[in-house]
Amino acid sequence: MSSPRPLSVLALAIALALPVASLFVPAHAAPGLPSTNVAWQPAATDADIARAFTQARAEKKPVLLYWGASWCPPCNQLKATLFNRAEFAALSNNFVAVHVDGDRPGAQKLGRRFKVGGYPTTVLFTPEGQEITRLPGEVDAPQALAVLQLGLNGGRPVKAVLTDALAGKTLSAGDWKLLAFYSWETDESQVVPKADLASTLVDLALRHSASAAAVAQADNEITTRLWLKALAASDDGQGIKPDAALRERVQRVLASPALVRGHIDAVAGGATDIVRALEAEGSPGRAPLVAAYDAALQRLQADATLSRGNRMDALYARIRLARLGVPKDSVQVNLPEPLLKDVREFVARADREITDGYERQAVITEAGSALGAAGLWAESEALLKANLAKSHSPYYLMSQLGSNARKQGRKEEALQWYGQAFEKSEGPATRLQWGSGYLTALVDLAPQDAGRIEKTAAQLLAEAAKDPGAFEGRSVRSMQRVGTKLVSWNADGKQAAVIKRLQAQLNGVCARVDTAEGQRAACQGLFKSAAKDAAKKAAKKTA
Repeated sequence: MSSPRPLSVLALAIALALPVASLFVPAHAAPGLPSTNVAWQPAATDADIARAFTQARAEKKPVLLYWGASWCPPCNQLKATLFNRAEFAALSNNFVAVHVDGDRPGAQKLGRRFKVGGYPTTVLFTPEGQEITRLPGEVDAPQALAVLQLGLNGGRPVKAVLTDALAGKTLSAGDWKLLAFYSWETDESQVVPKADLASTLVDLALRHSASAAAVAQADNEITTRLWLKALAASDDGQGIKPDAALRERVQRVLASPALVRGHIDAVAGGATDIVRALEAEGSPGRAPLVAAYDAALQRLQADATLSRGNRMDALYARIRLARLGVPKDSVQVNLPEPLLKDVREFVARADREITDGYERQAVITEAGSALGAAGLWAESEALLKANLAKSHSPYYLMSQLGSNARKQGRKEEALQWYGQAFEKSEGPATRLQWGSGYLTALVDLAPQDAGRIEKTAAQLLAEAAKDPGAFEGRSVRSMQRVGTKLVSWNADGKQAAVIKRLQAQLNGVCARVDTAEGQRAACQGLFKSAAKDAAKKAAKKTA
């Protein structure tokens, strides 16, 4: 394979030496581009991708593909904290930057081709198209840049590295770091099946701890991170049997500000999973562990050198920990007053101080959810309503308002918000996603309103007919949710006439859908597949 050309070390060094305030360029990017400081190439077709890889091979550069959507809060977090940095711009001289917006025509087909489903996903490829790594999206920007730099400096394809690791072969320090910082959350089961992820990470942690590099360093960063990711990927500890050494390792992480910051994505994002995996509910060790965890998260929350998004992640993790033992669907919760005070103050300050539109979309949407999780429903709704006019994607906030109202039993208000969100949503894939959400809410909250349900379903089918990507990627999953919901709505046969009319409309849509790669089959099976799934579930219940 062609080797990536050496990094522009001088440019990177100059960027790293700049004062913090000068690391950022204006956040307002050209329409559709993640930032203005990088020569992003928009891609929506195989031809676009072919041109990018042709350039990459000619220039002996890797390709960095960013897959996202304008409304997506974590995507906006990347735009506000990583893509706009001078260091990232310096590094971009060493790769071909490709941006796939999920709402561009053809984008969902590319999503399926590259096995990217969740927004955002950022993938580094060799010039020949082999995947080197997927970049973690929730670490702080300096850590993300370090992982990117590692991949650019001759990183091997992740599948080959994983195969060698599991075969017991000797890996370089860089190989181990790429595995530890690989974005397992956006892997889409292409490297490791989801069911095997926790056990695979345990295997890697054990193998690395026995490697020469780890033996030389008692509490090696890579071993520690692999254990944290394994715990976070576990299902209430399934597949992991924690021992005293593992509990002690996690306690050492929580006691170290540097380690907590270095693994902020695992520590904050996996907080409740890690606690559940280490200490069962009611065990003597759970309360002390939660206390140590909360103290570590408080330090992150107070760290002004972190982005507001990362600090909000830490605060939300504190709320989730405080809710341990509380039924997941509980609306009214009694959380400690000091925590509620921290939530109110942090959110109010963020709302008051944020001036960047990308940062606002990332932080305020999470803050609205955090306030609700803390039981501060009125404050959540006030925040979201006040930000509708400030958001470039207000339909996301409208959906949150619908969710708030639904959880509190205000059904018609919830439906009004969900309906507005669908009406205001933009982009073909986004509209199918928001429309499927509205239809789902209609069936759940107003199943008697056959007229509104049929009208919404018919509108979705009409929009799918105009969208060549309606039966690809995320969009086909949105349409499958519609089919499943409608079939369940007609479980007693009382809506057969509505389903018959919608089936006739669907037949006309499917006749114009491309037969390639199973798209027409997916369209034709929209109601049939859902009916079969429903029958199987019913059979299991009666067995």
